[in-house]
Amino acid sequence: MSLHRCETCSKEEAKYRCPRCMKYSCSLLCVKKHKLALSCNGVRDKTAFVSVNEFTDLNLLSDYRFLEDVGRTADAAARHCIVHSPATKRLTKLRGNAQRKPRVPDDKTLADILKPYIDPVESDPVVCQRLKIYTASPQSDVRILMKIENRSRNSVRYNELDASRSLLDNLKGKVIIEYPTLFVVLKTLKNDMVVLGQDGSEPAENSDSESSSLSSVEEGEIRDST
Repeated sequence: MSLHRCETCSKEEAKYRCPRCMKYSCSLLCVKKHKLALSCNGVRDKTAFVSVNEFTDLNLLSDYRFLEDVGRTADAAARHCIVHSPATKRLTKLRGNAQRKPRVPDDKTLADILKPYIDPVESDPVVCQRLKIYTASPQSDVRILMKIENRSRNSVRYNELDASRSLLDNLKGKVIIEYPTLFVVLKTLKNDMVVLGQDGSEPAENSDSESSSLSSVEEGEIRDST
């Protein structure tokens, strides 16, 4: 027998208690009335604060089930992504993006490649503004460097490329892993980038391979011995 009266009509003995707002009701009609009056949805708030003094085994079980529901929801979302986004489709998409990406002709000089970016006359105005430190500097101060592969971390060196020569000519005789990354820097700002042959301890790379009688081969270089 309930010890509470219906909090909606205050006439009948309570039979139900709302799990959301904890109000007592005597009938379905009073349940609907209380939901309408209090804008209550009747669904228990699983994240509602419960003080330590009021925390019971039922609250512990409720929290445990709530965490289980969260785990199931996360697993279902992960499975949905895998089912609807197969690896083959993602790979095809990546290949398609790579094919649509503009490529730089390897017979074009580096100076011509850089014109749309740092040339004060021919570059795009928006790009020119973003790279104004380069466009405002003399072109003779611009250096193009490429990191030498297969060197230890404490012995990083860079090759300085010739802007008047084509990309293909500049890359001849050099180790390339995937796509080469070129660093465009100003002469006054490359102090932390050691160029091979300019640090006084190592010889410069012979990119034309004119000499076949070198006593040693620089690590990270490929030289034509023919």
